[in-house]
Amino acid sequence: MGKITFSIIKPDATSKGYTGSILNEILHAGFNILAMKWTKLSKEQAGKFYEIHRGKPFYDSLVEFMSSGPIVVLTLKKDNAVDDFRKLIGATDPAKAAEGTIRKKYASEIERNAIHGSDSNGNAIIETNFFFSQLEIFE
Repeated sequence: MGKITFSIIKPDATSKGYTGSILNEILHAGFNILAMKWTKLSKEQAGKFYEIHRGKPFYDSLVEFMSSGPIVVLTLKKDNAVDDFRKLIGATDPAKAAEGTIRKKYASEIERNAIHGSDSNGNAIIETNFFFSQLEIFE
């Protein structure tokens, strides 16, 4: 059971002014923020981050979208962090997300779904290391 997870508040959510509300929901769910950064990805950075999806039909539009505006990247801490965060954000498709989840409240469609959350403990570490050095993470 991992204690950290990684998240991105995506360009659709930041552009609509949902950042504060989403952060509030994360904190109220018992997560501690270890690291947080407001940034904007270049197409090259987005392509590298989503390299695992290269060759899939949605890859190019995902890279385009994720480099289209500011994002907030977060490393979060809580017991059972990955699973609890996935429950908090809801299904990838907001139409299928449970009531009360972040994606149900703030996402408009499957490709603009407001927030990313790591899908495994291993990916939480890989994704955190993509954006933060160990020196930037406070415990």
